[in-house]
Amino acid sequence: MCQFIESIRIENGKIWNIDFHNQRMHETRKAYFNITEFLDIKSIISPKEYSKRTKCRIKYNESIISIEYFTYYLRPINSLQLIQYNNIDYSFKKYDRSLLNELFSKRNNCDDILIVKNNLLTDTSTCNIALFNGQDWYTPQKPLLKGVQRQYLLSKGLIKAKDIHISDLIQYNRIRLFNALITFGEIEFPTNLIYKEQE
Repeated sequence: MCQFIESIRIENGKIWNIDFHNQRMHETRKAYFNITEFLDIKSIISPKEYSKRTKCRIKYNESIISIEYFTYYLRPINSLQLIQYNNIDYSFKKYDRSLLNELFSKRNNCDDILIVKNNLLTDTSTCNIALFNGQDWYTPQKPLLKGVQRQYLLSKGLIKAKDIHISDLIQYNRIRLFNALITFGEIEFPTNLIYKEQE
């Protein structure tokens, strides 16, 4: 049976983007288990005891399997290795990350990978991305996973979604990596630190 996770940021007793996490868990349980009953994450976790940035990881299938809390430490990422891989589907946040880990192992001397699917940019091994063209930030229209931070940024008009072909990279000069635990703008570097597979 498939297992899924929600990775939630807690800081100063506050749950970040809780509505988007609730929505994703609800959609996952409905799609895989035909469960339409709404489960509010706020009713099953305890944010008030955590002041530092904390990762709350909920593992679930039809029901909650486990809830764990970890102090979160930001991993520096300053370079990306492009990896072409078309046979990947991570549209739901599955617990099994074996394929992502396998692709991550091919990063060469870079800090992480940027997965290219059908010649379109998608995500790194753990983050959604946005690219800056000197005026606006654009995120791939077809990411591997529609992360909660991405959904939040789109809802606020802080980023725009469009298909970004691998050949379009030259149109952008900066890249940002973000996810539920990483704030938009915390990881940013020039796009010339994104390396093609043959390099």
